[in-house]
Amino acid sequence: MIDALRLMAWLSPGYPVGAYAYSHGLEGAVESGAVADETSLATWLADVLELGSGRNDLILVAQAHGAARTGDVRALAAVNDLALALAPSRELHLETSQQGLSFLEATRVAWPVPALAGLAEALPGPVAYPVAVGLAAGAHGMTLEPVLAAFGLAFLQNLVSAALRCAPIGQSAGTRVIAALTPRVVALAATVPDLTLDDLGSATLSLDLGSCRHETQYSRIFRS
Repeated sequence: MIDALRLMAWLSPGYPVGAYAYSHGLEGAVESGAVADETSLATWLADVLELGSGRNDLILVAQAHGAARTGDVRALAAVNDLALALAPSRELHLETSQQGLSFLEATRVAWPVPALAGLAEALPGPVAYPVAVGLAAGAHGMTLEPVLAAFGLAFLQNLVSAALRCAPIGQSAGTRVIAALTPRVVALAATVPDLTLDDLGSATLSLDLGSCRHETQYSRIFRS
């Protein structure tokens, strides 16, 4: 029970990682017209979840979790380096690195354990957000599967929250989208423990290119 409550706190909108400032390319998709209503939002989110950074992030969470559980500092550093290198634009690199570092700082203060402190010190530079979450969960001895499902759902919820602010999407529609995609989060999370870093890959080129265009977008409210 305590692990479930800890996960809810770590991945809640109120956790001080600055997630509210990022849309992960969604604002650019709204500007281009790719996301204009409930149906197109659900399609865009499903693609990002299953074919893009959603799936990749879950793999990175799992790999960081495993490295933390065994205390393998070199493996953890290698996963983090790869996670940062996978960011396809400056804005998405900022999104993951800023949230990752903020997550580690907040968690080390509020939920300190020796393993977390030692592993965090082994990553002195930028830290990718999924790596930070996997590291903390592993250091706290959490079971992997619930961590993956919770991380995937939080990923969707944050993007739906962004959609409510930048797209013609109401709260009821956003809730329906989350409900519709939750089973797909669970199904995806169930496949991840058997995957490795060799299974990383993305096919969301529209998001990647849109993120680059967002850097010079005339009107915007998000940092990505």
